[in-house]
Amino acid sequence: MNFDLSEEQQLLKDSVARTFAKSYDFEARARILASPAGWSRAAWMQMAELGLLGLPFAPEDGGFGGGPVETMIVMEAIGRALVVEPYLSTAVLAAAVLRHGGSPALRARLVPQVADGCLILAFAHGEPQARWELSDVATSAERVEGGYLLCGRKSVVVGGDVADMLIVSGRMSGPPRHPTGLGLFLVNGSAPGVTIKAYATQDGRRAADIRLDSVFVADVDVVGDPAGALPVIARAVDEAIAAICAEAVGAMDEAVAMTVEYLKTRQQFGVAIGTFQALQHRAADMFVALEQARSMALFAVMSVAEKNPQTRAIAMSAAKIQIARSARFIGEQAIQLHGGIGMTMEYKVGHLFKRLVMIDKEFGDLDHHLDRLAAGTSLLEEA
Repeated sequence: MNFDLSEEQQLLKDSVARTFAKSYDFEARARILASPAGWSRAAWMQMAELGLLGLPFAPEDGGFGGGPVETMIVMEAIGRALVVEPYLSTAVLAAAVLRHGGSPALRARLVPQVADGCLILAFAHGEPQARWELSDVATSAERVEGGYLLCGRKSVVVGGDVADMLIVSGRMSGPPRHPTGLGLFLVNGSAPGVTIKAYATQDGRRAADIRLDSVFVADVDVVGDPAGALPVIARAVDEAIAAICAEAVGAMDEAVAMTVEYLKTRQQFGVAIGTFQALQHRAADMFVALEQARSMALFAVMSVAEKNPQTRAIAMSAAKIQIARSARFIGEQAIQLHGGIGMTMEYKVGHLFKRLVMIDKEFGDLDHHLDRLAAGTSLLEEA
């Protein structure tokens, strides 16, 4: 199988890497985090100008027709630069919900605005009691004349505080965790009855807890089947898992590169510490863990198009497990080999480790995916 990038994909990779290297170095990121908003509208519009926000959408919807590989390329660059703008929540997760669940009319209305950087989306699905069980939705969606009334709570909505529009899941019928009866609804972030409690997460990103008190949603703002949204939700989350696996590879790659460079320059007893064989072995182990993670991230990207939801979910869990294991090992080794400087707020490697820890918790942690993999069909049986 050929894993080489096409000419267009290589151009995309070079362009994104060059842009982030020029305008999104670690000092620029620190200034963005210190700003009142905690993210940069200028950086967001620069992503729009590069075509990154419209990348996953079809050309007929106003996008650029990119696929999972193009998303992987961008997310790796985001991981290296520790970009804090809501790209994952808007251009990956919410974009996947729109692509797979939205009607042509809804996509025609929203996609051009997303691609231009004028509309920020967030997917409000997780709830306090649900952990990572996608069908566990207690938020109610009651049918009324002309639309629906939403009541409930959503927790840790990444990008929820800056989103102009929220895609909210609600239960039309059935008990909690029932696979049917779920709908998706487009809600204005400033609509009456919407209360948003914003906060910064440990890795510098932004999230929000959202309360919905009898929020009215018109029929025109229903995303897909109002009672059969779970397959769309599962597919969107699987695409987001593949994307953050790629982001983790980018962050790990940067951590390994920084550590190796530090070993070459830091001196002890008059020589570079990289000449010590024990430290060389630890750096080599970091590289092996990185390549294992890279292989599984590629596997996740290749599995995004899988039609069978169980097979796709198994692939995502397998990738997430290896990513979590490699991320912890590489992060710990990077901190230890850097010594005290690795733990300071002024040095990038500690922030890389923070982001890697948070990636483990997004869309299910290591234990969750081990349980999901154990409950599913073996990868060997699938082969």
